[in-house]
Parts: sequence; C-alpha cells; structure tokens
Amino acid sequence: MPNWFKYSAPVAFYPLAGRMIPVFWALALLFGIPGLWLGLAVAPVDFQQGEAYRILFVHVGVAWMAMFIYLVMAFWAAIGLAFNTRLSGMMALALAPTGTLFAFLTLWTGALWGKPMWGAWWVWDARLTSSLILLFLYIGFIALTRAIDDPRRSDKAGAILLLVGVVNVPIIYFSVKWWNTLHQGASLSLAKGASISPLMLWSMLLCALALWMYTIAVALTRARLLILERERNTEWVRALLSPA
Repeated sequence: MPNWFKYSAPVAFYPLAGRMIPVFWALALLFGIPGLWLGLAVAPVDFQQGEAYRILFVHVGVAWMAMFIYLVMAFWAAIGLAFNTRLSGMMALALAPTGTLFAFLTLWTGALWGKPMWGAWWVWDARLTSSLILLFLYIGFIALTRAIDDPRRSDKAGAILLLVGVVNVPIIYFSVKWWNTLHQGASLSLAKGASISPLMLWSMLLCALALWMYTIAVALTRARLLILERERNTEWVRALLSPA
C-alpha cells in the first residue's frame, strides 16, 4: 500500500505536482470547451431572463469555487496548525490568488446579471454583502501573509484568519434561506433536484468542473514556485537549480 503521507514533504510533493499539472490543464480544456459551447450556443433562451441569463454559466461556477477554495484553504490551515507541516501553508498561499480572482468575478458577473434583472449594478443584499466580505477575507489573507517576513509566523497568522473567516462561507450559502433577499434561490438542490433544463444543467456543471481543474493546475504551479523559494537553501533544491 503506497505511503501517501510522504507527499506532505516538499521534496516529494514537488515532482508529483509537476506530473499532475498537465493532466489538470487537459481536464480543464476537456470540460470547459463543451461546457461553454453548450451554455453559449446550444442551451435554450430563458423565457424570463432572455439571453442575459447566459452570464450565469460563468457566474455560478466562479461563485461555487470562490466558496470552495476558501474552505480548502481553511482545511490546509487547520492541518498546518495541527501538524506543523510546511506544505500546508504553501498550499493555502498557492490557492489564495485564484480564490481572490473568483470572488471578484462572482461580484462582477453578478453585477452584469443584476443590472438587466434588478435594474441596479449593486444592492446591499445579504448574499452580495457576504460575498463582498469573502473578497475582503481573501485580500486580507494575502496582505497579512505578505506583511510577515518569517514564513512560519506568516503561515500561522494566515491560518488563524482563515479559520476565523470560514464562518462567512455558510452565511453566503444559506443567506437566501435565512433572510428575505433579492438574490434568487439555488437552481440545484440535492433534495429537489434541478429546476433548470438538462442542457443548462450540463453546461453549468461542465463549466464548474473546468474551473475546478483550472484551480488545481494553477495552485500546483504556484505551490512548486513557493517550494523553490522557501526551500532554496536545502540541498535538493540547490541540486535541482544548479546547471547540469
């Protein structure tokens, strides 16, 4: 039985990540191209929202991923605090820029959809406000970790912020149920199934999967760069970077 725990060491994780990156880029294209084609060219026009609803094929995926990435970062933060693993902090840092991008795109694409639907680019709706807080949490994490020079102290401070801020994720998800908001409810439910056409559903799921694969590919790339930066004084990194 393989010992997967050995990959918690940067020296073992670095080559594994290098082999995985092309696979996840290929999967991102495999899911993304048909997902966008179905959503933008094949899926029927919504009888209430018209063509404007097509922005949701991007909006829903980036919104899901913005929340999911934060949860994964909080998971790595908890692992780092519990077991004092160097790789955990690097993985949280590697995910943060993509999470920030998706949190921003969530608000931006939501505004593009909200203007024709609500007549306004922004309202202080519970879901929009909690999504804005998520963006601030991402930015705050990046700013905090960069402000501290010592990697160990930086990882610990960032981990505490992540674990404190994780309470905002269920607030975003359940906000449409807990408060009377303008934001529409979920189109997908484990209990009730999907309330949209199969073509819309498949496009949404494929786009979300493509964003997931993209996130992994980019995070692994950043993690490898962070490993080289933080482990630059180790013998294996000096041997790796030395000319043949």
